[in-house]
Amino acid sequence: MAKKAAATTAKQPRAMSDEHKAALAEGREQGRIVRRYLEALESHRPRRGRKRTPESITKRLASVDEELASADALSRLHLVQERLDLERELAALNGDGVDMGESEAGFVEVAPAYSERKGITDEAWRSIGVEPRVLKAAWIPKDR
Repeated sequence: MAKKAAATTAKQPRAMSDEHKAALAEGREQGRIVRRYLEALESHRPRRGRKRTPESITKRLASVDEELASADALSRLHLVQERLDLERELAALNGDGVDMGESEAGFVEVAPAYSERKGITDEAWRSIGVEPRVLKAAWIPKDR
């Protein structure tokens, strides 16, 4: 029995239309905006325990610097990481962090289209901490 000859014609690469490219770019931008808002929301979520003040963080930074002078190698590693964490926390408290108003405004603008395209419901947004007032501003309908 004779084998069929394989097609030797090379497939031509398909060219994407400008509309398709624009739609992909818009989807990527919407994803970035939503991700930025959710990360900002996560970083501003209230933590358990006593509130940290800039003064208490500065005081702990000073004690970490003192401890570093006499620490062994492993302790020094942990102290350096703690210092980095404290500096980051202090910067966030001083307003050097993410601007929630700007992130929220971007989210409100793109959330309806993103939700529609990805099939994300009001309940899903609320379960990860998006406030109902933000969803209302974004015109995300309540689930029935």
